[in-house]
Amino acid sequence: MADNSLPLPGRPSAFARFCPSGEWVLALVLFVEVAAFAFAHPRFLTLDNGFEIARLAAEVGLLAFGLTFVIKTGGIDLSVGSMMGLVAVTLGGAWSLGLPIWLAVLFAVALGAAGGALHGLLITHLRVPPLIVTLGTFSLYRGLAEAFTGGALSYTGFPASFLALGQNYLGGWLPVQFVVVGALFLALWVLLHRTVFGRELGVIGHNAAGARFAGVRVGSVTTRAYVLCGACAALAGLIYVARIGQAKADAGLGYELTAIAAVVLGGASITGGRGTLHGTALGLLCLIVLQNGLRLAGQPSEIAGLLTGGVLIAAIAAAQFLFRPNARPPASTSTSDPQNSDELTMKNTQLALLIAAILGGAALITWSNLFLARSVTSAGWAAVQAAHSTTTAAPGSPSVAAAQPPAARTVLALTPKAKADPYFVSCKQGADEAAAELDVDLLWDAPTDPDPAKQTEVVEAWITRGVDAIAASCASPEALSSVLRKAQERGIKVIAWDADAKPDARSFFVNQATAEGIGFTLADEGARLAGGTGRYAIVTASLTDSNQNEWITFIKARMAEKHPGMSLAAIHPSEGQRDRAMTETRNIIRAYPDVKVIIAVAAPAVPGAAEALKQENRRDVKLTGLSVPSLCKAYVHDDWIQSIVLWNTRDLGYLTVHAAQAVQKGDLKPGATAFSAGRLGTLKVENDQIILGKPFIFDRSNIDQFNF
Repeated sequence: MADNSLPLPGRPSAFARFCPSGEWVLALVLFVEVAAFAFAHPRFLTLDNGFEIARLAAEVGLLAFGLTFVIKTGGIDLSVGSMMGLVAVTLGGAWSLGLPIWLAVLFAVALGAAGGALHGLLITHLRVPPLIVTLGTFSLYRGLAEAFTGGALSYTGFPASFLALGQNYLGGWLPVQFVVVGALFLALWVLLHRTVFGRELGVIGHNAAGARFAGVRVGSVTTRAYVLCGACAALAGLIYVARIGQAKADAGLGYELTAIAAVVLGGASITGGRGTLHGTALGLLCLIVLQNGLRLAGQPSEIAGLLTGGVLIAAIAAAQFLFRPNARPPASTSTSDPQNSDELTMKNTQLALLIAAILGGAALITWSNLFLARSVTSAGWAAVQAAHSTTTAAPGSPSVAAAQPPAARTVLALTPKAKADPYFVSCKQGADEAAAELDVDLLWDAPTDPDPAKQTEVVEAWITRGVDAIAASCASPEALSSVLRKAQERGIKVIAWDADAKPDARSFFVNQATAEGIGFTLADEGARLAGGTGRYAIVTASLTDSNQNEWITFIKARMAEKHPGMSLAAIHPSEGQRDRAMTETRNIIRAYPDVKVIIAVAAPAVPGAAEALKQENRRDVKLTGLSVPSLCKAYVHDDWIQSIVLWNTRDLGYLTVHAAQAVQKGDLKPGATAFSAGRLGTLKVENDQIILGKPFIFDRSNIDQFNF
């Protein structure tokens, strides 16, 4: 007689099948984020901003969708960001050689798929762990991209039909990439959740050996997952190029980490076997909405990074708590039923506490953001209410209708190329001074390192917010000009400063000094230190930096014309990092021991080069360059740096805010020949450029007089 005392396992409910990893909890967190940011800023909950969020999520989303398939097998692909860079320069190179653009696109997608096939071959046939394989190709693909372009070449001038993929709107409101990514998401969702292939991925992730004995072709299925991931990375690279209008080797730098975070946050197990594509989409939206909401509220981007890390750690901890295997099954569960060994046995009170903790954390984050965003106006409105209550109490006082909320304050938004650069840190001091003097609100944000795509995202958020004026120091004129034109179309006044945009993308350019003046001054100073003859080397920030490349062009031209005894040995990039500048300077003086002078044209590069000369004890090599006095004083006094060339960076930030305010108010119009800028007095306007002044040389005799 059969024993019917134990319940038979039944089919899970539709809700449990759709949210096997607790995706509904993530949906609640997303709802709280949306509700709080909608309350914090009136423009957040608009159709335009919703589509803007979709645009910002496009490239990382494609990477995350592909990675979901790989991670579900128990694998990983760390090379997807590097593949974006390789695809970008491959597309640009094929286009520049005359290949039709859409044939070049197909070639680029095929390259991504081939990279995925290489991963599958090494993992399944040579038994190399996925982490090792993709860590190797992470460097290989980026290295190939840099070798292909020499680290400096970037491709622009793509046809409008291709750029429409990343910049155009269907019907004037629906982003093209939203349609592309949305259609791909639906196709991939069906593939992962409604096909044998998708089920086989989960089986392999749970137990690859068992899957093989069950008849699953583990090698073939795993390879197809990596091919799909590589193709998605290639598509992400194409949309990236179309969005910024430029193809260069550093495309997608760091994107792989955000994509992996989105997949894990969405409930996928990093050890394989569990994960849904809609969970990945929810995880991605949680990250992007957090970034977008904070930017709309005028909060610095590093807060988003901090909170992203916190949310990710909390999600992983919650996943371990919710889905860890039980050491001992409950008494009511048959030990012979392996399907129940991993079932959730959490009490309802425990689950309620976990949900409350997650939602409480999200509420705390958004409430602090709300408090910061509204703190500026709350005091002013309270003062109006107090004044109103006083006047209404007195005979003959104004009517109740006379009390109105305070007028909206002017909001000026400034983006440097990289806000961690000490050069721009000193510029912000002057910008803050001018904002206080003019009684305007100042937004200041940018990537930590020069990244045109991330700088574009900052400006897009300001457009959605509806700031009054934007001033941009362009890491890439081609990349940023398209979004600056969009800002102009929305009625926002736009100027450029420090590094120019395309002329039609701004009204004026606040120029610290002419590129010719900077280049000539650096060349003359370098030749003077070398005695007029010998070899010189240049340490720059990035080989693709437009304004620094312009300075270098004038340095070489001046040397050839006025100092023919000087010859160029090498140009090395520091990527705007002091440590990298130290390493590159050491490489220069070892490879070219006869170099007599080094010219560093980035603020952190000068002290970095000085430290290298100090450690190598090379007092025979002289050093000059562009930097700020505060970074160089000690080295100048110890004679490791002979001079630095610059202008007053604080005055540059001060002038930029005054110019943005004047353009916004209509006080500075095209055709003006002079401009009054507060304490700086009247400055010259040449065509559409406001010139701060001539470069200044700082040395041991005067550097202590300056504290910026």
